Amino acid sequence: MAFNYERYLRLEKMPTLWCWGCGDGVILKAFVRAVEKMGWNQDDVCVVSGIGCSGRFSSYIDFNTVHTTHGRTVAYATGIKLANPDKHVICVAGDGDALAIGGNHTIHGCRRNIDITMIIINNFIYGLTNSQTSPTTPRGMWTVTQKAGNIDPTFNTCDLAIAAGASFVARETMIEPKKLEKMLVKAFEHKGFSMAEVLSNCHINLGRKNQMKNAMENLEWIKSITMPKKKYDALPEEERLNLLPTGILHQDTEADEYCEMYAEIQKIHQGERKKITQDDFEKKI
Repeated sequence: MAFNYERYLRLEKMPTLWCWGCGDGVILKAFVRAVEKMGWNQDDVCVVSGIGCSGRFSSYIDFNTVHTTHGRTVAYATGIKLANPDKHVICVAGDGDALAIGGNHTIHGCRRNIDITMIIINNFIYGLTNSQTSPTTPRGMWTVTQKAGNIDPTFNTCDLAIAAGASFVARETMIEPKKLEKMLVKAFEHKGFSMAEVLSNCHINLGRKNQMKNAMENLEWIKSITMPKKKYDALPEEERLNLLPTGILHQDTEADEYCEMYAEIQKIHQGERKKITQDDFEKKI
């Protein structure tokens, strides 16, 4: 039986504005299939997206959605989750949105371990605004801001998230949508801050400007730099250079979750207010 995508999409917004061959459409389909597997009511889901190609995500899906300012997805999502701790809050951001202007919010979301899922669609470039260097652009690649080749050191998204305190960190590519779907289900199931990095292609503003003539060549390049974690761990350290492991890279099921800690603080303060009110009443008598 064919999957009913229409249930989860805003059909009046179709066709999408994404370039032909862009991986964002594959990621969107994996996303809604993962939500279906979770059995969530659409009214109980809030998706927060920022600025960039991935920022269009919230336009196309039929959930509660918020399209925020550049780099502020985690800040908005934190407020939404604290006000509605029983709802499922998901951020979708690009590598520039999440790790450059939004890097500060991202690391603090990780360290607080608040129960939201952050999907970072990493296409290694500022795709929407015509090829500026992003924090994940590989060294040596041409960008419009570094035409002689990128000299910036690159962020490893997942290593950064683990170091900052995220209790679930995983990476997949859009080349294998079934694996991506399974990873998203695991991220959604986890209580705490879940970082799900998805490597995707931008064959227009990264690929064809770096000797990758079409989407397939861009995908072949992504395939060449990734490897399942089990195989990656078996390699000598020197052979791991410039490779990115895929799969679940870190999971801590014992870490304290921020909304639960916040609820305990609320109980304490409510108790103090009641005590003060009663004391004041007795003084008046």
